[in-house]
Amino acid sequence: MLQLIMRRLLITLPMLLGLTLLVFTMLYFSPGDPARIILGDTASEEEVLALREELGLNRPFWQQYISYLHGLLRGELGISYQTGLPVIAEIRARLPVTAKLALLSIGFAMLVGIPLGVISAVRQNSFIDNLARLVSLLGLTMPNFWLALLLVLFFSVQLGWLPPSGLYGPQYYILPVLSVSSVSIATFARMTRSSLLETVRHDYIRTARAKGLAERVVILRHALRNALIPIVTVVGMQLASVLGGAVVNEQIFAIPGVGKMMIDAIKARNYPLVQGGVLVLALLYVLLNLGLDLLYGWLDPRICMQMDGQVGGH
Repeated sequence: MLQLIMRRLLITLPMLLGLTLLVFTMLYFSPGDPARIILGDTASEEEVLALREELGLNRPFWQQYISYLHGLLRGELGISYQTGLPVIAEIRARLPVTAKLALLSIGFAMLVGIPLGVISAVRQNSFIDNLARLVSLLGLTMPNFWLALLLVLFFSVQLGWLPPSGLYGPQYYILPVLSVSSVSIATFARMTRSSLLETVRHDYIRTARAKGLAERVVILRHALRNALIPIVTVVGMQLASVLGGAVVNEQIFAIPGVGKMMIDAIKARNYPLVQGGVLVLALLYVLLNLGLDLLYGWLDPRICMQMDGQVGGH
């Protein structure tokens, strides 16, 4: 497994390098002058040129990109144009908010989606199954930013039960979590149902039932654990998706996380902050996928043995 982990890490290095080049190129050729945006329309042309010289924006593209890579090798993500603070410090201050929102959303989605999928599989083709499938379909087809606006209109504007924006207490997380987790709930329910329906047809499940074990024990102890492997894949993918999807939801609910920070930075042409945010989110995605590989080995040791055999065979 150690060899596999090292191999995966080596594969991700060119991917991250390509990502930095792509983001840097898109921001470099995007319209707008960061120096003019920072100083405002009242600044003279001499002041704008001086700031461009100070920020290094007048240098050729390849010189700016190489300078950016040198900073990355030293563990630096650059300096924010707006605040003058290191980008890593700004991301470090915002990342816990985004991570907490993502973890709460995934946790809530698992608590609702997986039991919903289990009930739907156990009661196949019943009214509960059809209702669960309808709810899952709605969750997949409804954009979460549209759902976020509906939740604000209903629970905040009409009923006045929950705050519409900000982050000043636990109650402020309720609407964002409901909005962000909607797609994940539907995905977990559908995946759990299909995976469990396939697992319960295996011979060892029939053997467990023939031994007289209770149906609850057969489903939860024998069938569900083996059905969890594809579900774990979905959990990792949804967590990475939630981290990226938080960009829109944080803007809607005015949550001071990495997503809102990046949108504000894009508006201000704060290139180092945008690049740093994208790079950190991409690195988290890579680490999540690596953690999934380790979890596969714990859920089913045969997978770990097969992976080691493939690496050794090469």
